Amino acid sequence: MTLPIVFAVFIWWFSTGLILWLDGLPRTTFRWSLVVSSALAMSAMVGLVHTAGQNGVASAYCAFTCALLVWGWHELSFLTGWITGPRKTGSPPGASEDTRFLHAVQAILWHELGILAAGTVIVAITWNEPNQVGTWTFLVLWIMRTSSKLNLFLGVRNFSEEFLPAHLLYLKSFFRRRAMNLLFPLSVTAATVVAWRIYAAALDAGPAAATGLLLVDTMLVLAIVEHWLLVLPIPATALWRWAMRRTDPKVPPAPADEALLHAP
Repeated sequence: MTLPIVFAVFIWWFSTGLILWLDGLPRTTFRWSLVVSSALAMSAMVGLVHTAGQNGVASAYCAFTCALLVWGWHELSFLTGWITGPRKTGSPPGASEDTRFLHAVQAILWHELGILAAGTVIVAITWNEPNQVGTWTFLVLWIMRTSSKLNLFLGVRNFSEEFLPAHLLYLKSFFRRRAMNLLFPLSVTAATVVAWRIYAAALDAGPAAATGLLLVDTMLVLAIVEHWLLVLPIPATALWRWAMRRTDPKVPPAPADEALLHAP
């Protein structure tokens, strides 16, 4: 019961750090990082097809890892600025909530449509198959990341803007600094209830099913922890300090960013 949890925690920590490290390299390296990541993502899709009809312990680990490789491609393509959205600038100071939301959507539109397309493919290739670990993993990552983005838009204490490369600093203009928002307790409570139910199901499942459920559940719990890091006075960057030696020059916030950073 312990191994799936340890494996999921390690791959979450290491893969996040690796993406941050790659994104901190000179921009001339981005092309090669994306080529390698694209090859891994395509191989992962093949792996999901191969393991969809299998329900062993090894197949659960494989499907889980494949889903993370596909997700990692989307994260890297976004952070390198390759696939973001049609809007490349922040919201102006004093923009209304509706305008700021529209601008935020425009800034990440192609990225979100890419995730939707990948999720649709994963659901299609695993449809009615016994191994759903890859699909569940991708959906958990997608739902919880969407929740994080909405909470950042509505307002949280910590932006973790240190994770943003210089060419994406304009995204801060879509965030709002406040102690809490009404969505946060709802999203965390709902996710916690689901996480507990998955864990309870794993306790009564066979070895293969329990492994898959624990892998997915661990990712959900880690996503809940990431949510709490948005509002608690704890620096999330401490976990990946080794990966955040950026070579890009620091870009000072635009006036719009400064205004929003100090908004009530």
